Amino acid sequence: MKKIFLLLLVFFSLTACKKNSKGGDDTNPPSTDSGFAKGADISWVTQMEAAGIKFYNSSGTEQECMALMKSLGMNTVRLRVWVNPSPAWNNAADVLTKAIRAKNLGLRIMIDFHYSDSWADPGKQTKPAAWADQDFNTLKTSLSSHTVTVLTELKNNNISPEWVQVGNETDDGMLWPDGKASASMSNFAELINAGYDAVKSIFPDAKVIVHISNGYNNSLFRWMFDGLQSNGAKYDVIGMSLYPPASGWAAYNSECLNNMNDMVSRYNKEVMVVEAGMSWSNATDCKLFLTDLINKTNSVTGNKGLGVLYWEPEAYNNWQGYSLGAFDNSGKPTVALNAFAD
Repeated sequence: MKKIFLLLLVFFSLTACKKNSKGGDDTNPPSTDSGFAKGADISWVTQMEAAGIKFYNSSGTEQECMALMKSLGMNTVRLRVWVNPSPAWNNAADVLTKAIRAKNLGLRIMIDFHYSDSWADPGKQTKPAAWADQDFNTLKTSLSSHTVTVLTELKNNNISPEWVQVGNETDDGMLWPDGKASASMSNFAELINAGYDAVKSIFPDAKVIVHISNGYNNSLFRWMFDGLQSNGAKYDVIGMSLYPPASGWAAYNSECLNNMNDMVSRYNKEVMVVEAGMSWSNATDCKLFLTDLINKTNSVTGNKGLGVLYWEPEAYNNWQGYSLGAFDNSGKPTVALNAFAD
């Protein structure tokens, strides 16, 4: 009897240790998946909620947005960060609010630094107002300090992002004109390295992403990453966007796969589609596009295709003039998002 008691005691002790080593309990669930990332940038969610926007599942039952995304098969959320926006959506406090919600649902997290007070994309990479007159060395320090401050706040709340983007759709660099890649690739590389070092100082295991648009455009990617390589840039993952027309998505996906495989072989980096989308009115085509894109990304050489994320699927009723969401005008997800469950 004593032997049985001792065996049971050892069993339960090992079980408890195993549970604690994973960090999983009822109040802090572990991530839903440590493999392929399927998810969405849902940075608009708090702003939409403040405006009274509701979200519903396919049965018409109101549901919290992140929980709804998880029920659709997503395991990851991406959250953009602006430096000093007005109004304050996407500032550090707003990002923390959303990240806590994601963590409590066991969702994986990507942080997307725009290094701007508003949108940064291929057509604009505007410095934050507070950094506008800084010389280049001070600019690097500001970028580093901002990155450390935001990530430290996450760390202090026991949130560990798996991926951190240093810049958003930086097709021609960031923080123009100083970091404009076509004018000075070396300056852009130095900014990337300032961000990389800042990320690793807080989260050594987080993967740093350099993100540019048009994932089908191999010449753009070779120009950018050849340039970064020759200037000693440090990063872990090549991120890309893909927004094909409904009528030609198959060709875009094929070119994107070829580009992803080329990035892996040419630079020995992992790749990830961090933004994808199509008009909400082409939901059936969008489901085919996403299903194929997920399969193709999953097939990348050496298992180096990390995942596919939709950009702001919860946007509906022409929210902010955006028409590439994946919800219908009644606030329910379209069939497009079934691709994540499949």
